[in-house]
This record gives sequence, C-alpha cells and structure tokens, in this order.
Amino acid sequence: MSVPLPEGAVGIHFVGNATLLLRFGPLTLLTDPNLLHRGQFAHLGYGLMSRRLTDPAPPPAGMPERIDAVVLSHLHGDHWDRAARRHLTRSLPVVTTPHAARRLQGVHGFRRANGLRTWESWDLVKDGAAVRVTAVPGRHAGRAALRRLLPPVMGSVVEFRGADGEVAVRLYLSGDTLPFDGLREITRRFPHLHLAVLHLGGTTLPGGSVVTMDARRGTELLAMLDAPLALPVHYDDYTVFRSTLEEFRREARRRGFGARLVRCPRGEEVVVGPGPEVRSAYGSPGAGADAE
Repeated sequence: MSVPLPEGAVGIHFVGNATLLLRFGPLTLLTDPNLLHRGQFAHLGYGLMSRRLTDPAPPPAGMPERIDAVVLSHLHGDHWDRAARRHLTRSLPVVTTPHAARRLQGVHGFRRANGLRTWESWDLVKDGAAVRVTAVPGRHAGRAALRRLLPPVMGSVVEFRGADGEVAVRLYLSGDTLPFDGLREITRRFPHLHLAVLHLGGTTLPGGSVVTMDARRGTELLAMLDAPLALPVHYDDYTVFRSTLEEFRREARRRGFGARLVRCPRGEEVVVGPGPEVRSAYGSPGAGADAE
C-alpha cells in the first residue's frame, strides 16, 4: 500500500536511473521508465550498449497497476527499455518529444503517445486533481554535429493542481541536457519551482564526448535555475556514467548549494509540498536536505 500523502503534496519515489513515480492525489505518473535489471544491457544506438550496474527499486508494494501517464524525456534505451515496453499497456498516454512519439506510435503501438514541441503543454484531469506537463528546452550534447546523432531530448515542467485550480507543486525534470543559455527561459516562464530533478552521471561516449551533466555542469544548471531544492538522479546505474553522486555533492557544497540537495536513495520516497519543506515518506534517515 502507498504511504498516504498530505493534501497538496507530491510523493516522489526514486525507482532508479531517471525513473520516478510521482503521486498527487488520485494521479500517478511515471518518468523515463527503465526497468532493466543488473547485468542487462541498454541499447543507446549506433551499436553502442551499456550494462546496468544496479537493480530498479520499486515501492514496497511493487509497481502500481494503474499509471495515468508517462513523461519520457527522449528515446534512449536507459530511459525507455524493452522491459518497460512489456510492462506498460499500449493505451497509456506517453508525453514526450515529437521524434519519440512518432516511433512509439508507429513501431511500438503506443497509440496515445503525445509529441510536444518546446513550450507546448499537455493536460490531464482526474477526480478533481490536474497535472500539466510543459516541454522545455533540452540539449543532449554541446556540438551540433553530435546532437544530430543523438535523439532529441526535452526537459519538462510538471505542475500539479488541486480542486481549487491553484498550482500546489511545480517540478522541473531536466532530461538528459547539458547547461546552455536557452535554459534560462525556464525560470522566466516558471519563476517558482519547488524542486529540480537533475539528470547527472557525466555520461561519456567513446571518444570522450560528455552528453549528460557531470558535477560541475549540474551545479551550473542549479545556479542558473536558482531552484530551492534539487534531487539528483541518473548517476550510477550504467557503465557509461563517469561522474559520481558524491562528486556532485562536493561541488554543490563548495558552491554553497549543499542545503538544497535532497537525499533520496533508490527505493525511497520523498514528499514535496504543499509548503517549502521536503520529507521522507518511508522514514529513511538518508532522505531530506544535504547540508553537510
């Protein structure tokens, strides 16, 4: 059974890699479903594969039978894998990039895949609760030539609203982006983020190209967004990751951001809102702010 949530709060369960279960009232969303197990390989394109080093960690009661939508940042094998395709029903709404939506509809039969261009939104209302997902800029690589070889990626701003119509919690999901000036527009359009979920790991391709944020780039984006809280994910699950969670924590503390970091190990859940606090749902001493 899921831990009951206070009214107006969002529960964030960290399954692993970039996979989160987001609960708000009657709504349940899943992000970047990666359900491969330790030792299995994710396909990253052009013959490149990466071995998973961890197991996914669903909630104590297992993955929920009812998921209302998936938010998918891009179509890479460590964000949308063969295990997830088998687990998820083909009638499930998937909110993603136009590139991924075309493939999900045409190849995999997910007929309700919705492709959003940057700044477009998708809405879902259920039993008095509502969620809006807005696609925001993302850039998987620095060099334009390399970006053409990688699938397009989007970040997302996910806004949860209660029966009064007011935004209760606003989350930013970075997707596999690197920092660039275009991300500054996010805070201009959404000035009051409750929490930023940062995809880290310093993913490094053969030849040395870094295509996800390492410790330095992660803190650079945190400074750019000025988010009051940040949850690091996507940092130790695959062999292509080169930048550790501890390196990110050290760099965040060096820059004065240590108190903004939320500790949430795989298999744990934190509760965000309705006020500025964040707390553990399962009572783990590892969850909460990292002010060391």
